[in-house]
Amino acid sequence: MLPVHAQAPQPVDIRIGLITRQLPPPTVFEFDPVPEDVGLAGGRLAVRDNNTTGQFTGHRYSLEEETLEEGQDAVAAARSLVARGAGFLVVNLPADELLSIADALKGENVVLFNVRAPDDRLRGADCRSNVFHMAPSHAMLTDALAQFLAFKQWRRLFLIVGPQRGDKLYAEAMRRAARKFGLVIAADKPWEFGPLARAKADSPTTAEALVFTRGVDYDIAVVADEAGDFGDYVPFRTADARPVAGTQGLIATTWHPTFEVWGAAQAQSRFQRAADRLMRPLDYQVWMAVRAVGEAVTRNKATDPGEMKKFMSGAGFALPAYKGVSLSFRPWDQQLRQPLLIVQPRFMVSVAPEAGFLHQRTPLDTLGFDQPETACRLQ
Repeated sequence: MLPVHAQAPQPVDIRIGLITRQLPPPTVFEFDPVPEDVGLAGGRLAVRDNNTTGQFTGHRYSLEEETLEEGQDAVAAARSLVARGAGFLVVNLPADELLSIADALKGENVVLFNVRAPDDRLRGADCRSNVFHMAPSHAMLTDALAQFLAFKQWRRLFLIVGPQRGDKLYAEAMRRAARKFGLVIAADKPWEFGPLARAKADSPTTAEALVFTRGVDYDIAVVADEAGDFGDYVPFRTADARPVAGTQGLIATTWHPTFEVWGAAQAQSRFQRAADRLMRPLDYQVWMAVRAVGEAVTRNKATDPGEMKKFMSGAGFALPAYKGVSLSFRPWDQQLRQPLLIVQPRFMVSVAPEAGFLHQRTPLDTLGFDQPETACRLQ
């Protein structure tokens, strides 16, 4: 018991900023609308988790949320958060805005976490030393899927590519993954029929996909449709009885509501109680970013962002995240190594890396760009 005149030391405050952009207004009816608090709910749960440990280690964590309206400057918002004491920024923005923030804060004692942008260039020629990546890259997502297809010996792919920039980036990563794991692109066609997944007007006998897929010898169709405009329209409308994978159908992802092993069921339940909904991949990625700060502070017993950056890049950092193994960052591009789930809409199918895909360091490095391949030069 403390003497009457003694006072318990004040906890050390650790401020984490979260920058996101306001979602567009919903349509009159949407089958699976994105929750307004997507990502935010994951960060809020992680702060509570951090503070559970922090009450014993003398640390107090807070999450300062900055939701940008259309046209609002992301760099200005980031500078404001840093001015208010945030040493860590969780950034839920596209690649170009993430790079703008990273460049504006170069030289500042701040660590950024990319929880959204999958662009491979962020881990390559456009990598930044102040950015850690919680979101998997396009290369990781397509490598995970390609490993499963190789394991199943579904080697002939029909690649269907949407018109959006993200679709083309995903498709390019899929072509690379096919070469890497010995798959064959039997056909590679652009989708030119518009967002039919939202129209729901034609029948299977008149479907555009029926004619579009006719006359091709393939094992599985792979759709590149990050906006969800047509990917869900393709299954059961192809000319032949073939499965569909890629950005819709069978997908690779960080998290899924049916994932229950390695303690994930507990995390699912805690999140559902806190947010009154199921956890989405973005929630999980934000949760990991905030938890990475807490784990680094606890293990390294320091709170300075610069010290945390060095520690997280090193071999001593490990993040428990309900994946069966502790996660770590690749030192050459600061991408989080992690198993990826191979799932269909209502069931988990597999976990990548698949058995038999070996690596001299860790099988996790079979997903994405390995050190000899990287174009990243961190400075």
